[in-house]
Amino acid sequence: MGLQGKAAIVGVAQYRPEKYQTAPRMFHLEQVADLARQALLDAGLEASDIDGLCVNGPHFHEASSFVPAMVGEYLGTALNFGEVVDLGGASGVAMAWRAAAAIELGLCRAVLCVIPQRMAPMGPDEDPMAMARAMRYGGHSTAYGAPEAEFDLPYGHMAQNTGYAMIAQRYKARYGYDEAAMAKIVVDQRTNACANPNAMFYGKPLSIDDVLASRMVADPLRVLEIVMPVAGGAAFIVTSADLAHRCRHRPAWIKGFGEHIISKSPTYAPDMLDTPIGTASRRAFAMAGITPADIDVAQLYDCYTITVLLSLEDAGFAKKGEGMAFVREHDLTYKGDFPLNTHGGQLGFGQAGSAGGMSQLIEAVEQLRGSCAERQLARCDKAFVSGTGGVMSEQAALILMGE
Repeated sequence: MGLQGKAAIVGVAQYRPEKYQTAPRMFHLEQVADLARQALLDAGLEASDIDGLCVNGPHFHEASSFVPAMVGEYLGTALNFGEVVDLGGASGVAMAWRAAAAIELGLCRAVLCVIPQRMAPMGPDEDPMAMARAMRYGGHSTAYGAPEAEFDLPYGHMAQNTGYAMIAQRYKARYGYDEAAMAKIVVDQRTNACANPNAMFYGKPLSIDDVLASRMVADPLRVLEIVMPVAGGAAFIVTSADLAHRCRHRPAWIKGFGEHIISKSPTYAPDMLDTPIGTASRRAFAMAGITPADIDVAQLYDCYTITVLLSLEDAGFAKKGEGMAFVREHDLTYKGDFPLNTHGGQLGFGQAGSAGGMSQLIEAVEQLRGSCAERQLARCDKAFVSGTGGVMSEQAALILMGE
C-alpha cells in the first residue's frame, strides 16, 4: 500500500529570509497569490492548471475557518481538493504527500501547497500585542482545560528551548554527550549557508570554538544551536505525471512518505529519545523500496542540533546512540561524503515559522533538478526530507526521486 510515485513537485517559490519587520508588507492572501505566481512561473504552468490547494493553519490572518474556500476565491480558482494542514514545521512535508495522494486518487491534477509568513499587517481594531502574548510560552497552549496549561507551564516547562533541552539532557544521561560534535552540525551547515546567497547567514562562517563559546540558553543548548526565527514564506506545486512532463524542470517524484504523531508535549511521550521520525521514515523507505544507504542527500528539519542528531539516528542513517560518532566521522557539507541540509538548514538559512519546514523540501527539489549553483551535488537522484512540529511531537518523512 502507498503511493505509486506518479505525482511530482514541479514548481517552487520561497521568499528570501529577512529579519522581522515592524510592518509586514503584505496580508496573507497577498502573499499566497504572490508565492503562487512565482511557483507557477518556475513550473511553466498557468493559474488555470491549479485545482487543488493545501494551506497551513490555524494562523491565517484573514480568517480562522473556511480558509481553502477563501484562498481559492481570492486566486480565482475552483478547487477539487482543499486541505488545511496544522503540523507546525512538519506541515510542508505533510502537504506534499497529501497532494500526491489526492492526485493519484484522481481528485485533482495540480495542487498548490503554500505557507505565508506568520506576520501580516494589522487592521485598525486589531491588538498588536495579541501575537506576542500568544507566543509567550512558545508552542504551548495556555487555553483553559489544556493539559499543558495545568501540568507543564506552572512548573517551568514552557516554550521550545526547555523542551528540546530536556530531550538533550535525557540523551546525555543515556548515551553521553559530545558538545564538539553537536557544534560540528552547526559549522557544517553554516558552510553550506555560505554557498547559498539567499541564506540569512551567507558570508558568515563559524568554527566549532565559536559555537562552544556562544551563550548557553537552556543547558546543554547554546544560542548558535538554536534556529533563528525570520520572516519569509514558501510554496510548491505538485502535479500529475502528464502535467509534470510539460514543466520546465526535472520533476521531483514523490515516491514514499510517512507521518507519526505521539504527543503535544514531551512530558507525555512514552520515550523522548524514540522520536516519531523513526516510524515515519521506516514507512517512507518501505514505500519507496529503498534504504537510507541509497540516499544522495538528506534534508533534515533542524530547529535545534538535537533534532538533527535524533533524526539521523531514528531515520536509520546512524545507529541509536552513535549519532555523534557519525557526525564526527562524516563531512556534512555539500562537498562531503554525507551532504546534509545543503542550503544551510534552518540553522544557517533561517526559520520562517511553519514555512521554515518547506526550505528543506525546496532544497531537495532544487538539488534533484540540478539548480543549486555552487552547492550543487555532482550526483543527486534520491533525496530524504524530514519535517518536525512542536517539540519532536509530530514528524513526517518524504522520499523524492528524479527520473
